[in-house]
Amino acid sequence: EDEEIAAEIMKRRFFPALITHKAWEGFRFAGHEIRITEATDCYGAVVWPSALVLCYFLETNSKQYNLVDKNVIEIGAGTGLVSIVASLLGAIVTATDLPELLGNLQHNVLQNTKLKCKHQPCVKELSWGIDLEKNFPRSSCHFDYIMAADVVYHHPFLDELLVTFDHLCRKDTVILWAMKFRLDKENQFVGRFQTLFDLEVISNLPSLNITLYKAMRKDRMKA
Repeated sequence: EDEEIAAEIMKRRFFPALITHKAWEGFRFAGHEIRITEATDCYGAVVWPSALVLCYFLETNSKQYNLVDKNVIEIGAGTGLVSIVASLLGAIVTATDLPELLGNLQHNVLQNTKLKCKHQPCVKELSWGIDLEKNFPRSSCHFDYIMAADVVYHHPFLDELLVTFDHLCRKDTVILWAMKFRLDKENQFVGRFQTLFDLEVISNLPSLNITLYKAMRKDRMKA
């Protein structure tokens, strides 16, 4: 069953029939063909399989996880695929990433959502752990969902990532986080994450080495 689902997910990807001057990949989600422009010079400008797993889950569980009119933020949005799919499913989306990735992210989001979505998504800079209260003040920013795909890998900002999750998450916020397991150091992040959040596996795909988690704050009952 795992391999069948993995195959179904990967079948959602397609490539241009002709070589074009810009590299792009196509994806079929939420009743639309989505074209994603990529770059090969940085991690954040490529679509990773974890993003496809999360998009597939959002589409096939749209009744249980109804995104219509929900406030959604994606951290580490990269090329924007998850944010685009969430927007097509009716969410009010803020897609975030590092400043050097925003140009390509904005291009992809606009190209695939303009006149197609109930709410036009916005693109915003978010460097993990930096100026969080200034740019996303707790008093006015409330997100129903935080989405993240493949944000844990070999980088030196795992502490800042955890601080960012903590800052953005309210007592009723749901985190949907797809993670590809690689090295022990990154895998240890899951244990640290669980000091702040209750974690539940909602989809596991061993053939892709990807797990999809749902998480909520541990202190939400006291809040």
